[in-house]
Amino acid sequence: MSEQKEYHVIRVGRNLDGCLATVQEAVAEAKRYAGEPVCIHLEPGVYEEKLVFDQPGILLEGDDPQSTILCYGDFARKMMPDGSEYGTFRTASVRIDADDVTVRNVTFANLAGSGAEIGQALALYADGDRLLFDHCRFLGGQDTLFTAPLPAKELQPGGFKGPKETAPRRPGRHYYRRCYLRGDVDFIFGGAAAYLEECEIFSSSRGKEINGYVTAASTPEGQAYGYVFDRCRFTGDCQPDSVYLGRPWRDHAKTVILNSYLGAHIRHEGWHDWNKPIAHETAFYAEYGNYGEGAATDRRAYWSRQLTPEEAKAYTPEKVLGEWARR
Repeated sequence: MSEQKEYHVIRVGRNLDGCLATVQEAVAEAKRYAGEPVCIHLEPGVYEEKLVFDQPGILLEGDDPQSTILCYGDFARKMMPDGSEYGTFRTASVRIDADDVTVRNVTFANLAGSGAEIGQALALYADGDRLLFDHCRFLGGQDTLFTAPLPAKELQPGGFKGPKETAPRRPGRHYYRRCYLRGDVDFIFGGAAAYLEECEIFSSSRGKEINGYVTAASTPEGQAYGYVFDRCRFTGDCQPDSVYLGRPWRDHAKTVILNSYLGAHIRHEGWHDWNKPIAHETAFYAEYGNYGEGAATDRRAYWSRQLTPEEAKAYTPEKVLGEWARR
């Protein structure tokens, strides 16, 4: 276990001596140590619970992400008692709503199924500053990982209904190291400054001519960084030339991909404008040093960029996220 001696350790494992039976019990138990370092250690198991972690400074860890799974199955088209739809932002299997949270060796999954049938279904709603995910997995279909904050305003009334609809929008910095992320449409989306390093980004096939979009950034206007991928692998089971690297959920979206393998499923244009011509001027989509069948730099959308070596130096974890990223 990481740094046990500095933490109050709460263990979770079904039918194990000295362990709480559910993660929810551990979340409640951690409140006893508010303001002090707390580690919730998950023994191997599948924990089908809808969870909120809202205590700053928590360390959540398992031994192996393959065997330590937090999951649930809510989805956007689920009906509420009043006849309205559940909506995207109520669907998260897990919501992290605190700063300085570290997660290691854990899988976050939404079990609802394909977005073509059930709509958006979040595995994780990550809302906080200085969030670190190390050796984790994020499994879903449409909208697997939401990196808050929400945009300032929804495009359609009720579009943001859910737990943070009226909350102030706070910038967040997230660091994803050695993680595996799987989905199909817009499966990494939101407004955080997020650095993904040595991750595998797996696009699932929907059996369509256009199988999906990896990212849908909503970077706030004036924010220096959005999504940065460094030394990642973009893989999938989709047909060739059927997946876009990203499209702008909001006009000032920023996404940069560096030194990464792009499989044959990546479309030669690379980037889609979501039918927003203004995004050609306001969004920032760039690449540097990528390779593989999908790295067709001479055929990219004309409004995207290929960085120079000097420009690429601006995209280190410390420059994107700050000095805390050195830990």
